[in-house]
Amino acid sequence: MNFTPLIISTTVFLLPVAAQAATDIQRWHTPEGTQVLLVERTDNPIVDMEVSFKGAGSVFNPQGKSQVAEFTAALLTGGTKKLDEETFNAQTNDIAANIGSDSGQESASVSLRSLSQRRSLNQAVSLLNQALTEPRFDPQAFLRHQTQAITALQQMETTPAFNASRAFTRLAYPAHPYGRSAQVSVEGLKNVTLDDIRAFHRQRYGKDNAIVAIVGNVSRRQADALVQAALKGLPAQAAADRDVPAVEAQAARQHRQPFAGEQAHIILGMPLIKRHDPDYYALVAGNYVLGSGGFDSRLMKVLRDRHGYTYGVHSSLEPASEAGPLSITFSTQKTNTQAALAATQTVIEQFIAEGPTEEELKQAKANIIGSFPLRFDSNAKLLNYLSLMGVYDLPSSYLEDYPKAVEQLTAAQIKAAWQRRVKPADLHTVVVGAP
Repeated sequence: MNFTPLIISTTVFLLPVAAQAATDIQRWHTPEGTQVLLVERTDNPIVDMEVSFKGAGSVFNPQGKSQVAEFTAALLTGGTKKLDEETFNAQTNDIAANIGSDSGQESASVSLRSLSQRRSLNQAVSLLNQALTEPRFDPQAFLRHQTQAITALQQMETTPAFNASRAFTRLAYPAHPYGRSAQVSVEGLKNVTLDDIRAFHRQRYGKDNAIVAIVGNVSRRQADALVQAALKGLPAQAAADRDVPAVEAQAARQHRQPFAGEQAHIILGMPLIKRHDPDYYALVAGNYVLGSGGFDSRLMKVLRDRHGYTYGVHSSLEPASEAGPLSITFSTQKTNTQAALAATQTVIEQFIAEGPTEEELKQAKANIIGSFPLRFDSNAKLLNYLSLMGVYDLPSSYLEDYPKAVEQLTAAQIKAAWQRRVKPADLHTVVVGAP
């Protein structure tokens, strides 16, 4: 899944749920099926806009060809049929705009930041439209990205963390598209051609699978016009299927791999959480107590404070359309590997058997609820959340529902959810640097 470690903040921000002002989200669909989410903010003459395409992310990469989705997204802003890369960037800079692109697991996006002054904004949206509908797909730019991807992969393969994460993903998703990220290879990167990229763009970028998020100094009428201008010329419908199959349960397996160095890198985990999971909030709050709460977490208190096995341990949840992973990650001296694994298993078993204490639940609620507004306290952060809500069909009240749902949780509900959903015997185990 995601090879980047999660950075956990343990700072507690106390802000009562009732004091959190609702975000006024306007939401509609165009006649072509494009979903639009708008938040008007007139305090600055800035407009942030992101166009996401559901079904254009890395899980839809063709078999045997690595990172077609990533290359496609990267090359969208590498020049157009009318403008080479240098000219495209120069024109963007001339109007003080930023245009970028990105590819995630289930979607890809192109984003824009511009002054809201009509002339600048119209020019910026025109450049965005060219990037979406008339990408240059320049051979030299593609070769540069391909070479960089091969070099980056070869460098990451020299690190235990990458090898452990890749091994865990292969265990958790052996035949599922969520495992594609762990199948990236030099051969697969070399197999990609510009024809593959053109086909991916043609099949997976359409008006009906587009989600447009806008935050800034524009009205709904203006936003509607911007959406029409940005998507003009795109196919009415994306030809390729964008559904993700269900994740099938796998018997727990182990992967042990020798690796140079003094430490072993360890991951335990399993597929677990969906975006629309009925146990979503109970799993999130429980995960804070177990391992995502930094120095507040049980795993940190036992593995670091009590035994000194590691400098840091964390557990993370990655919700997706289907079951995304729960993973517990840490490094330890190779001589401590078995003892640290045993201690980890004991913490997990005790947490599932007992659930959180009232004090642990209070701490978890204070942190999750108090820090939640900081996740969208800028236009750029809010834009990301609007895109998330659109891609995963989350309700418009999501930003208000989240802290309320956490506040209403009881320790018994969390205990019951974890006992239903997580069996210690079902956790896959990876040790890279096995003694």
